[in-house]
Amino acid sequence: MDNDKIEKNVQGDELHEECGVFGMYDFDGNDVASTIYYGLFALQHRGQESCGIAVSETNGPKGKVTSYKGMGLVNEVFTQENLESMKGDIGVGHVRYSTAGASTRENAQPLVLNYVKGTLALAHNGNLINAKELRHDLEYTGAIFQTTIDSEVIAYHIARERLNCKTVEEAVGRAIRKIKGAFSLVVMSPRKLIGARDPFGFKPLCIGKRDNAYIIASETCALDTIGAEYVRDVLPGEIVTITPDGIQSDTSLCLPKEQEARCIFEYIYFARPDSHIDGVSVYGSRIKAGRFLAMDSPVEADLVVGVPESGNAAALGYSMESGIPYGTAFVKNGYVGRTFIKPKQSNRESSVKVKLNVLEESVKGKRVIMIDDSIVRGTTSDRIVRMLREAGATEVHVRISSPPFLWPCYFGTDIPEREQLIAYNRTIEEIRDIIGADSLGYLGIERLAEMAEELPICKGCFTGKYPMEPPKEDIRGDFER
Repeated sequence: MDNDKIEKNVQGDELHEECGVFGMYDFDGNDVASTIYYGLFALQHRGQESCGIAVSETNGPKGKVTSYKGMGLVNEVFTQENLESMKGDIGVGHVRYSTAGASTRENAQPLVLNYVKGTLALAHNGNLINAKELRHDLEYTGAIFQTTIDSEVIAYHIARERLNCKTVEEAVGRAIRKIKGAFSLVVMSPRKLIGARDPFGFKPLCIGKRDNAYIIASETCALDTIGAEYVRDVLPGEIVTITPDGIQSDTSLCLPKEQEARCIFEYIYFARPDSHIDGVSVYGSRIKAGRFLAMDSPVEADLVVGVPESGNAAALGYSMESGIPYGTAFVKNGYVGRTFIKPKQSNRESSVKVKLNVLEESVKGKRVIMIDDSIVRGTTSDRIVRMLREAGATEVHVRISSPPFLWPCYFGTDIPEREQLIAYNRTIEEIRDIIGADSLGYLGIERLAEMAEELPICKGCFTGKYPMEPPKEDIRGDFER
């Protein structure tokens, strides 16, 4: 693992998603690159390391794909000029944060493959747990890899299966039967747009429509941004194929509903609050989490505040349930992404204070309840508690809108090994002492199902019970070492 990655993992205490995906097919033949750009802009919270767009003309030369990708935010990588030069009525886009594979331009997506049957462009959100074995098998049959990401393993298998299939959607179906883990895919072939979601439904994927164009995206907020109407979610295990003839659906991989396992952190933290995932409002889920915290972990105080952004709705829910006024304690620097250049230990600048500052007028002389979405290592929480005290808060009571992390995640959330988790082998009282709070309360595990309106969810990072057998060794980031 490179030094930059180590530095980031040691200093950071935030969780990261892996990616956001967006695909569009305009049956009227209009160029889609600029719309994909705005869709990715709406999904920027899902990945801020790299991004890319690939487009093709369905009535143009078969196999010609125009793509552009780079490191950085969407508005840093793309310009008006390079978007206007991307001609095509079908395309896919991607924003990335790396949980497997180094943060380099080569690993940016979409991946574009030229092979004997034509071209494929693929964008993937999630993490495979058998990527190492699949990659090894491919390498020993002559495959040459250009990247260190598991998404390329998927692309290779689709291309290989396509040689023996009549259709690309059949090839996608055969390929995903071989892979294990979390995946929401958008695949562009010369004249088809395909979306696929793993049978457990770990990662979200939805379908939208605008005029005579169809969209597949990670979140409904991306549909709202481009003025598209929500059609429906892609079902866990479903493969959808979009052509001018409409939407074809293959549900042969779907599991019984009780076996599905959505990532609960989409509702707690990852997704934008204005999104709906599988019919459940993300904002509503966070309000519920705050209400549950107020019911289960009450405390006398003068003010309830949220740590921006994902703590805000839960803080409002706590206030609504408890009757304690809701207020703003933090000003967030909106120009700082999740992966900015962090100050060195020798510098006086605090990486937390670069992102957040406390409103002294709001908290001085008050007993404050501070709501955050999670505590990973605890390195950020103790600084924020200290900042509130330095601004004059007389008491700081911390409430967390998720249960304690006790196990790593192998499905696309960068929850580290157990030894790095503050809750591992510690009581809540010991954690409270480490972060310097007057009291500490977590959301109860039994509340998670209510929060997600009884949808089947994955709770592996809290319980160690995963919906599928976890890998025998932790290979996250293995290929970059």
